[in-house]
Amino acid sequence: MSPVFPMLTVLTMFYYMCLRRRARTATRGDMMNTHRTIVPNSRTSPLNAEVVQYAKEVVDFSSHYGSENSMSYTMWNLAGVPNVFPSSGDFTQTAVFRTYGTWWDRCPSASRPFRRTPSNFQSQDYVELTFEQQVYPTAVHVLETYHPGAVIRILACSANPYSPNPPAEVRWEILWSERPTKVNASQARQFKPCIKQINFPTNLIRLEVNSSLLDYYTELDAVVLHGTKDKPLLSLKTSLVDMNDLEDDDYEEKGGYGMDDLNKKFSSAALGDGPNNGYFDKLPYELIQLILNHLSLPDLCRLAQTCRLLHQHCCDPLQYIHLNLQPYWAKLDDSSLEFLQARCALVQWLNLSWTGNRGFISVSGFSRFLKVCGSELLRLELSCSHFLNETCLEVISEMCPNLQDLNLSSCDKLPPQAFGHIAKLCSLKRLVLYRTKVEIEDYDVIASMIGAKCKSLRTLDLWRCKNITENGIAELASGCALLEELDLGWCPSLQSSTGCFARLARQLPNLQKLFLTANRSVCDTDIEELASNCTRLQQLDILGTRMVSPASLRKLLESCKDLSLLDVSFCSQIDNRAVIELNASFPKVFIKKSFTQ
Repeated sequence: MSPVFPMLTVLTMFYYMCLRRRARTATRGDMMNTHRTIVPNSRTSPLNAEVVQYAKEVVDFSSHYGSENSMSYTMWNLAGVPNVFPSSGDFTQTAVFRTYGTWWDRCPSASRPFRRTPSNFQSQDYVELTFEQQVYPTAVHVLETYHPGAVIRILACSANPYSPNPPAEVRWEILWSERPTKVNASQARQFKPCIKQINFPTNLIRLEVNSSLLDYYTELDAVVLHGTKDKPLLSLKTSLVDMNDLEDDDYEEKGGYGMDDLNKKFSSAALGDGPNNGYFDKLPYELIQLILNHLSLPDLCRLAQTCRLLHQHCCDPLQYIHLNLQPYWAKLDDSSLEFLQARCALVQWLNLSWTGNRGFISVSGFSRFLKVCGSELLRLELSCSHFLNETCLEVISEMCPNLQDLNLSSCDKLPPQAFGHIAKLCSLKRLVLYRTKVEIEDYDVIASMIGAKCKSLRTLDLWRCKNITENGIAELASGCALLEELDLGWCPSLQSSTGCFARLARQLPNLQKLFLTANRSVCDTDIEELASNCTRLQQLDILGTRMVSPASLRKLLESCKDLSLLDVSFCSQIDNRAVIELNASFPKVFIKKSFTQ
């Protein structure tokens, strides 16, 4: 045989590896360098014509700026055809998440991050959309109308939400992902990332976002799914091979879901002592534990299979004091919890946010886990965990006597009576009930009770409390003098003319964050009271007021040296010229002025 043929064989294998790699990976870099992108087969028959469809429904999401009984700034605006695009600006008909920037990480209520969170998991919010027809995706277009750049991951699900029969298996596949990047423009755009092809049809798409680099709230108008009914074939068109493509980064691609088959990772297979380990076993036990503490959870699972010594260290409950399972939401199930159970007897911080939906975690599976691992729990994050029911809250109240921090945000399927079990948690210091069905008829009564019973309260979020009045605020301010953070955004029954805001400023000198969003009555007197009494103020939101002048803001900025965020969007007396002048005098303060174009 001619020596040419083995070389051809090697080149063919090399070429095939590159094709597989390119078919598997799709990044924004590929979108910008189209000569490196494998394009779909252009010989599409009429029977496999591309289907283009807008979202039919919004079926799940983690947060939105609007209220539950409104359409303004809510995720439900993502369903259907565009309302605003291609216009740019701040419009109520768009979908807006609750936060942006880094301000929420700097306020007193910010939670400390979990150790061992994978660096490639940076999603802060999500929204899930269904479409009429299941297709093999060829493109996903996101219509962004204000401050684009928040979308960092797009996923597809194999389950059909409209099928009468539950699927035997639910798979999530990443179509596109990228780390957060800064977009230096606030204008509308049609975001068209280059997605990878998958081997199943879908009509359930999930967007995950990170708004930490944005200067203001991102606004999304619609999502367009392109796809074909039949599985498309890849074309052999490619020209340039990047040597970086030869690196095996399958683990990085699957980093968000690196705990699939935890039962295999933690199974007690026969482990040999292995060859000479370079006296690693002579290191102090504590030092080995400290070294392993830097590994991610999937790495810890893998390392446990190498030898008896490392198996012992990797299964030590001290490695699981902080357990963040949120990055693995797409794969975590009852069997995962079962195999983690023996190692989590000492867990103090547990994050199960976003996990367990669509039957992945059962009530019995969660209850079994907590009965073994709940006694030492101090912090439990359960945001968007829709498997929760009243039984789960009862188990939490019984099995977690030391619990200090409980997050139930966006657990909107919990019945109102379930929350009565929370009263049994006597050590609770932080409770998040955002977007839950807690029924409160009179917020003044609640504010009065808080003022009487919670003398050490530091943070209180009363966002969109419709019926709280100056009476409740008076009771609150007189009883909770240590308050550092207070959110009264979109509380329309509060009026400056009653003196409620001035009273807050005089009685709460420790305030660091005060949100009076969309209260049209905030006036110069209130701002001057804050300047005189709340000199530790760091964040102030007075969006929408008509009665605050640049002169009072200057007094505030001169007095509050730590002020870093001042939102004066839609404040009619604060024009762009005033903002420019204030920015020039106080460059360390982020002064936000937004307006509709």
